Amino acid sequence: MSLLTIKNARIVDGSSDAPSDPVDIVIENGRFVAVGANEAPASGAGETIDAAHYIVMPGLIDCHVHVIATTANLGLNAELPSSWVALKSAEIMKSMLMRGFTTVRDLGGADVGLKRASDEGLIDAPRLIICGKALSQTGGHTDYRGPYNNRDVSWYGDRLGTLGRVVDGVDGIRRMAREELKNGADYVKVMADGGVSSPSDPVGYLVFSVDELKAVVEVAKGFGTYVSGHLYDDRAINRALDCGFECIEHGNNMSAATVKRVAKEGVFVVPTNITYDVLAKEGAAFGLPPESVAKIEDVRANGLACLTMLHEAGVTMGYGSDLLGGMHPHQSGEFVLRGRYIPAKDVIRSATLDASKVVRNDEIGAIEAGRFADLIFVDGNPLDDLALLTEQGAHMPLIMKGGVAKKRASAI
Repeated sequence: MSLLTIKNARIVDGSSDAPSDPVDIVIENGRFVAVGANEAPASGAGETIDAAHYIVMPGLIDCHVHVIATTANLGLNAELPSSWVALKSAEIMKSMLMRGFTTVRDLGGADVGLKRASDEGLIDAPRLIICGKALSQTGGHTDYRGPYNNRDVSWYGDRLGTLGRVVDGVDGIRRMAREELKNGADYVKVMADGGVSSPSDPVGYLVFSVDELKAVVEVAKGFGTYVSGHLYDDRAINRALDCGFECIEHGNNMSAATVKRVAKEGVFVVPTNITYDVLAKEGAAFGLPPESVAKIEDVRANGLACLTMLHEAGVTMGYGSDLLGGMHPHQSGEFVLRGRYIPAKDVIRSATLDASKVVRNDEIGAIEAGRFADLIFVDGNPLDDLALLTEQGAHMPLIMKGGVAKKRASAI
């Protein structure tokens, strides 16, 4: 791959409340090889882009997505043909990339085939980090059968459109965790609480037993990875922490005491407040069943209050959207929503430097020598206006993943 130099780059990555002084960024073979003043190679060596009129940021990272969620009715999504879901997922992921998200962590549904398609350039998509299918127990989150449907749950396991597998008992959860890791999962996701989008599990439903939760953590750690938990209720969160969970998804109903525990133990949290905001306004129109719409207010307001507590306690938070179906275009709205409660610098950091920690990948999230050359140009300073990161990438004239321009305005 030819050499590329970006001159006069003022970097915003969440490490400071002001852009950096202008630097040179040198890219070769898909990675940053030099970043700093006077790093540009001799004249005529490769292409040069002048970034003087833009802010340069690392490629954004969304730590909580569902790329196979083509509708908010996840029971219906599981019934759709896998071939159609794969093609629709490619469309969903391309739109994510065009919003500046060069890496996304999928929290249930995406398989190694979609990950491979992205890695090999078969589709224009963000880099994918996957758990495979999330693990749920009978009647829990991702058991979408409802009270009058007793279909054998094994039917759902291999369908691309289903977010999770239903497993019961220590042996069952241990075997299925191993199965997902064998199939290429980067980590394990467990539905350790009730949820909004499923029909029969209220928030605060203490689902898997302690022995089941400990068993899945043992498997994950044995594979050299971790367990992340779908969690809202304070009791459920503490239970999961007692069992060795290392990341909390959502965490809306966390108490102040639990926030202190999370901070002390260095556990990561991925709030996903934009999804409740959108679901409250548009969930029914996008196919969310009435029983799910009724649960939204249980978690919506608490999530925003918890966001402030987490920030004040110094908890490392990842950026998360968790949107479904027609709601995916609101992915970048989490920037503005969080910006009402915490400083813009820290909101940005949650999608860059801190996000790379949450997803356990030190090759992304920063413009540093050795990391993947993922970056975006922004027409304006997002530290002053986080809305510049919204509007479907309208203010991003250049989006680069692995040193390849996925979007490039004619003026650049």
